[in-house]
Amino acid sequence: MKMKLATAALMITAFSLPAFAADEFYVVQDVKTKKCTIVDKKPMDTSMTVVSPSGTVYKSRTEAESGMKTVKVCTSN
Repeated sequence: MKMKLATAALMITAFSLPAFAADEFYVVQDVKTKKCTIVDKKPMDTSMTVVSPSGTVYKSRTEAESGMKTVKVCTSN
């Protein structure tokens, strides 16, 4: 019985972890085109720059969209 319970708990955890991983959104700007977009992973290359205030990490896409409207380099394009 304990083994079944432990296995069930492990499976639930394994399936729910990917859902929690996407709870980070960033407002970024393409270095060449100067176009702003929202991404769900922090950019690791130099073609994109995080432009949200103080590198803000948003918890939802909606929150990031609202935040993007306040970023000066994104609204002046």
